[in-house]
Amino acid sequence: MAAALLPALQFSPLESSPFSKSLVRHGWMKIKSSRHGSTVSLASFRSGSSPETECPVPLEQQPVNEYQALSTSFPFSWAAGDLRTYCSRLGCTGAAFALLVGLPVSAFGRGFIGDPETYALRCTLGAVSTGLLAVILAVLRMYLGWAYVGNRLLSATVEYEETGWYDGQIWVKTPEVLARDRLLGSFSVKPVLGRVKVTLVLLALSLATSIALFVNVNNSRETLPDEGGGRVIVGVYSDEAARSFEPEAFCGGEGLPSSS
Repeated sequence: MAAALLPALQFSPLESSPFSKSLVRHGWMKIKSSRHGSTVSLASFRSGSSPETECPVPLEQQPVNEYQALSTSFPFSWAAGDLRTYCSRLGCTGAAFALLVGLPVSAFGRGFIGDPETYALRCTLGAVSTGLLAVILAVLRMYLGWAYVGNRLLSATVEYEETGWYDGQIWVKTPEVLARDRLLGSFSVKPVLGRVKVTLVLLALSLATSIALFVNVNNSRETLPDEGGGRVIVGVYSDEAARSFEPEAFCGGEGLPSSS
């Protein structure tokens, strides 16, 4: 039965999945009607519903409600959505940081280095690295949020603040609540975490490659020898150019005035 529910649950809103209908039938979720339609409330097991399902945890701290809030909040909802939408939003975020932050810093951070091709390559790699770093931070934030909610759903106990004044309490879930939360954590949260982990690995490899190329471009340009065999100071002048303009600075060199 659980295997049959998996395709419908993966990366789909809980309110529209067959799993939610099953929760309603078993009294684990309530649906309230309104003038503009129907709204689904995951707040279940309220005090007074039945003796075996009483829950002292405040509604906003119940794992199932935390899951609902996380799945609709920014940017955590990206990871639970469609794969194409998820990739496009991450791509737009990276492109925005690359163009608005990475490109100006790379272009004006050390000035023009003389070679237009090397300069353009350095700017491009710097912008790409900045965009990848921004996306990695966003995806890492998603992972931490989903991992926190997933652990609370799969755990047999719930830690909560009764009044908000650091009076931490621990509530042991009833078998019904534990079964519901673990189904939700296994079929709705774990696939999201798997997607986010794969994204982090790919982004980390891309960032490492981009940084390695950026450093290699800078090092190869700074150590590039002059065609005439002299030293080259990047973006300034070579020994040959300096000798032609300031011969007195090179003792014994060509162009040095002879003493009579």
